[in-house]
Amino acid sequence: MTDSRYLKRTILKEEIQSRHLGESRTLRIYLPPGYNELLSYPVIYCQDGEEFFNFGRIATYANQLILDDNIEPFIVVGVEVNTKIRTQEYAPFGSRFDAYTACFAEEIIPYIEGKYPVRTSADERILAGDSLGGSVSMHLALLYPQLFQRIISLSGAYYEQSQKLIAAENNLSALDVYMIVGLQETDFESDTGVYDFVQLNRDTRDLLLERGATVRYAEKDGKHLWGFWQKELPDALKYFLKEV
Repeated sequence: MTDSRYLKRTILKEEIQSRHLGESRTLRIYLPPGYNELLSYPVIYCQDGEEFFNFGRIATYANQLILDDNIEPFIVVGVEVNTKIRTQEYAPFGSRFDAYTACFAEEIIPYIEGKYPVRTSADERILAGDSLGGSVSMHLALLYPQLFQRIISLSGAYYEQSQKLIAAENNLSALDVYMIVGLQETDFESDTGVYDFVQLNRDTRDLLLERGATVRYAEKDGKHLWGFWQKELPDALKYFLKEV
């Protein structure tokens, strides 16, 4: 990852005023090498946008995949979050969950699609998130199935209420989910309690499969940390993105 070609990245910052949230929200946008406004690009939308760029190194990995692995160029949009109220926005029992999901689907998506040449079909609009970011990505796909069908879930925090909402669905055959969880995540302490993330992800995988979803699932040695998720990002991206 020391090759200078990977480090020459184009990353822009945008700020969108959200009517639903009643505040502004910062977006980070990665543009691929050779970016051309006359072309169109698949797009990855990341929860915890700042962390995906800083700790996940998603822009550096994107350059590597495009330059060395012949992956079709793509755009990344990172949606930043205030960590102090993250659970309130990302968890379905959170006080800001409805406002955040509405902002994401009804304000952020149209803003990006109006300004950048991203593709607008649900199979080329990919959601990515870690922990609660993975579960809120799932809920966005349940709430807006016409917009979202592809999810990268890194140790998703599928608490009881999330599982109940998935269980209430009858047909998730359009959904395609890449799920990874670390085997050392059996007693992770979050701000709402101590959870066995391995079991939560196994149960959620089964709920999804029972409802017809496509699931690529893996358990590997790893903790509930970016040190684990960062290494898994390239394979997760390659799962959904095409070679050229």
